[in-house]
Amino acid sequence: MNQQMYRFVTLALSLSLGVSLLGFDAMAQSSTATNRPAEADAAAIRQTALDYIEGWYEGNAERMERALHPELAKRIVRTDPKSGRSSLGQMSAMSLVHGTRSGGGKNTPKEKQQKDVTILDVFEGAASVKVVATSWIDYLHMARWNGRWVIVNVLWELKPESR
Repeated sequence: MNQQMYRFVTLALSLSLGVSLLGFDAMAQSSTATNRPAEADAAAIRQTALDYIEGWYEGNAERMERALHPELAKRIVRTDPKSGRSSLGQMSAMSLVHGTRSGGGKNTPKEKQQKDVTILDVFEGAASVKVVATSWIDYLHMARWNGRWVIVNVLWELKPESR
């Protein structure tokens, strides 16, 4: 390879590597930004999750309703052990509010009330949150709705000992 061709290939590889590193740096910054919500958003998201789970345990329908979008869907996939067929169970916002008002969560003794909240990801006006409760795990999808965070969707699973 002649000297001029060698310089050209070296320059092309250097430029390519530089562009790749710039792209990698931009992806890393973007990824970091999505996992670090503003403090005010993080606090509001956490409070919404706590209104949901603590509202349930307290039998406080107002807290539950405040946490939910009116068109919320809470779903669980259940599989029949005999047939292996799956079915989808669903609850609406109003069924959760009514269940809370009737005191369903008050049956859990205070010392057994688990309510671990983990914000998994936030981007703009959308967030994913995990709530580990006493007998189940909820994966919440939240949205900023009219200036406040509300739960739009919940996919949940019973813990093995609760099945």
